Amino acid sequence: MTLPFLISQNLSDLETTLISNGFERYRAKQALEGLFKGKNLDEINLNTKLKEFLYKNYLINATKIEKVFDSKKSTTKKFLFKLFDNSLVEGVFMEYKHGNSFCVSTQVGCKMGCAFCTSGKNGFLRNLFAGEMVEFLILAQKFTNKKINNIVLMGSGEPLDNFDEVIRFLDCICPQEKNNYSLNISNRNIALSTCGIVPKIYDLCNINQKVSLSISLHATTDEARKKIMKIANTYKINDIIKAAKKYFETTGRKIEIEYTLVKGVNDSFEDAKRLSNLLKGFLVHVNVINLNPTNTNLKPTTKSETYAFCDKLNALGVNATVRRVLGDDVGGACGQLLGKVLKEEAKF
Repeated sequence: MTLPFLISQNLSDLETTLISNGFERYRAKQALEGLFKGKNLDEINLNTKLKEFLYKNYLINATKIEKVFDSKKSTTKKFLFKLFDNSLVEGVFMEYKHGNSFCVSTQVGCKMGCAFCTSGKNGFLRNLFAGEMVEFLILAQKFTNKKINNIVLMGSGEPLDNFDEVIRFLDCICPQEKNNYSLNISNRNIALSTCGIVPKIYDLCNINQKVSLSISLHATTDEARKKIMKIANTYKINDIIKAAKKYFETTGRKIEIEYTLVKGVNDSFEDAKRLSNLLKGFLVHVNVINLNPTNTNLKPTTKSETYAFCDKLNALGVNATVRRVLGDDVGGACGQLLGKVLKEEAKF
């Protein structure tokens, strides 16, 4: 059985544990404050007996940076993290004028098997723990010496397939009661991307964390979606849109639709018309995405075709923009995260 991560412990629960084992209550907050500042446990002013207790009962500073890849096109950095069980997973640090964002992975590998994405090509290994996801952020902030303001749950894995740990992660970085040690990132600055696990979208409606919801749709008919996304064999587009509308009605948060253009599959003007009809009746924005190179047989549209598709959507009354590409030269762009160790030097 895996030990729990200390950094993802609820403060009240940790206080209770320490008190019941003969330690002072305030030591719990002291330990969490130090960890969130990027300190190792040995750097925190705790007595030896308490440190021994914590090391025995919790995973602490268990995630390490294996390698960092710097983009030559931007300030984007791709991190390769080594986990406590020697699994490897990636995350991406992106700088914008409005603040710094981090793309968080939620699983080692992925079960979804989308044709345009390499994250699941090597299979699914396991879900990530909330504590690991928090440690990604702490390590990235310490390495870059820059505060992370925005979180996108769009890395390797399907967040809603790891629902409980993802919600626990959100509660760690965006606590309901603000404190002076957590990252305290506003849930308005957190986006969760899903390929459309319908029951879990409804479950999201019932939690306190009202994050932005992104739907990876990528097609306007179930037939076309089945060609590129295995999840389409389980959940129909109309049911996904219905669930997304319910989330909008419950939270008031605008829905993002992710739409990667694939030549000859989902890029016609008829697709644009169908998409506009699907999205009537609620506040939504469409991210039109260029297909990034992922060693598949799928073909991208040209730049002019991509912008023409986006213009058609806007003409039909849909708020749409072409997503800016960051980190494609380090394999950090949409669909490129592998979650696999890179033994040789990256070739940019």
